[in-house]
Amino acid sequence: MNYKECYNRGKGALAAAGVPEADLDARLLLEYVCGTDRNTLLVHGDREVTAEEQSQYDTLIEKRAQRVPLQQITGVQDFMGLTFQVNSDVLIPRQDTEILVEEVLGNLHDGMRVLDMCTGSGCILISLLRYSNGCEGTGADVSEKALAVAQRNAAELLPRPEAVSFVQSDLFESVEGTYDIVVSNPPYIATDVIETLMPEVKDHEPRIALDGTGDGLFFYRQIIKDCKKNLAKGGMLFFEIGYDQGEAVRLLMEENGFLEVTVKQDYSGLDRVVFGTLCFDA
Repeated sequence: MNYKECYNRGKGALAAAGVPEADLDARLLLEYVCGTDRNTLLVHGDREVTAEEQSQYDTLIEKRAQRVPLQQITGVQDFMGLTFQVNSDVLIPRQDTEILVEEVLGNLHDGMRVLDMCTGSGCILISLLRYSNGCEGTGADVSEKALAVAQRNAAELLPRPEAVSFVQSDLFESVEGTYDIVVSNPPYIATDVIETLMPEVKDHEPRIALDGTGDGLFFYRQIIKDCKKNLAKGGMLFFEIGYDQGEAVRLLMEENGFLEVTVKQDYSGLDRVVFGTLCFDA
């Protein structure tokens, strides 16, 4: 079987299973197996696929047809120009979260200390440290397995791995020290909404990283209230939010002593980030 025939068979199987962007995923999985790039399908579609490559490809196509996320199959996801290791223990980094990182970078100065609450894969904190000078940071997460992924990513992607540390903590329970910036992409999906999500999310990503309890705002309330013991006066708190949570999170921050609270939209015009500065009198 040649390369194009193999691709067409994979695409058909994914389309029949209802996989979104079946053509793209079929191509990416074939490139992953064969060590090729996107030009191969166009220029070398007659390339013979070995029996071993075909068998491996069929296995991965079957996994994807079962709605296992592409990134969990390949084990990687690109984010902020970096390639992060991912698995079923962490939320897959999303392009929307790059908006959060960009907003923090606009306020991150040399030598600052950053706390990333609910760090998951570490993609937010590691990106911030990679693209800043002389900054240090801590990633906190309740999941030991998620922290293991974050530690591997830090070792691989940071020129100065010693600039980052990770702590297993139920929110701020085990966090020590004072930070200039606290950033978080917490679980923010209301519990009864999770079952309506696509299978790749609700069946394969960690529920602990998704479930924001009843109204989806539980972790915002807790982080806003408890961060004051670790956030320097005049320090800044940044959140990623759901598209309909901007006003609610803004009010929570203002009620708890944060000034100049701002809601930022993503490239689709939806509310995506909320941030503010902790009042010196808070």
